[in-house]
Amino acid sequence: MRKAIMVYGRYVSVVLQSAMQYRLSFFLMAGGRFLIAFNGFLGIYFLFSGFSEVKGYTYGEILLCFSVMQLSFSLAECCANGFKKFSGIVRKGEFDRMLVRPVSPMLQVLGSGFDLGRLAPAVTGVLVLFVGIRNCSVDWTAGRMAALFLMLLGGVCLFAGLFMIEASVCFFSIENTECMNVLTYGAKEHGKYPIDIYGKGLMRFCTYVIPYTLVQYYPLQYLLGKTDKWQYALCPFGVILFVVPCYIFWRVGVRHYKSTGS
Repeated sequence: MRKAIMVYGRYVSVVLQSAMQYRLSFFLMAGGRFLIAFNGFLGIYFLFSGFSEVKGYTYGEILLCFSVMQLSFSLAECCANGFKKFSGIVRKGEFDRMLVRPVSPMLQVLGSGFDLGRLAPAVTGVLVLFVGIRNCSVDWTAGRMAALFLMLLGGVCLFAGLFMIEASVCFFSIENTECMNVLTYGAKEHGKYPIDIYGKGLMRFCTYVIPYTLVQYYPLQYLLGKTDKWQYALCPFGVILFVVPCYIFWRVGVRHYKSTGS
């Protein structure tokens, strides 16, 4: 484990050095991503300029929900961006070289795809989190702070699992898999609001198929004091039941990999 962390750190160091060779380009790209994410906050701000609540959720409570999903997605995209770029890695034959190196192929994919610029939207998430905390009446006990941390950690794992599925599909079809954006970018956008506002059908899908509710809706109910069931705060641990099959799918894909001959 220690060796894997050191190797990943080396990859991150190399990627950062490469990015800093063109600093203006890097900061312009990061600034653009920040502004795109900030527009999401502005949409909520202007919505609540005409409404006091959305299906029982106040302005501050919606902002807490938004910030958790924004931070989770940004951190997952930064660290697991290699999975999103995997179709290009396969087409160019770069994965062939990864397989003959004495390092885990998954670690190489994650390390080579690290993208610090993807953290720019996370800055929006942090700012919105503070605004949300100031505008809601949450009693921040140790349990609720732990619930918030678990929501973030579970969200990162959930989105990383989805990116892993997207990469695994490339073993069987080297074409880009934009259809997965419905479950990643789409979920991030819909996740700005608690999932129960969309109806029971989507609630069931986001519980039993892609478990967004485990990192968003259920722990959020405990966080906001809408339920006394402290067990809801532990729901993010259930994401493990989703990530494990994602990893198994990746392993199956690696075993069935055939070089493109590039």
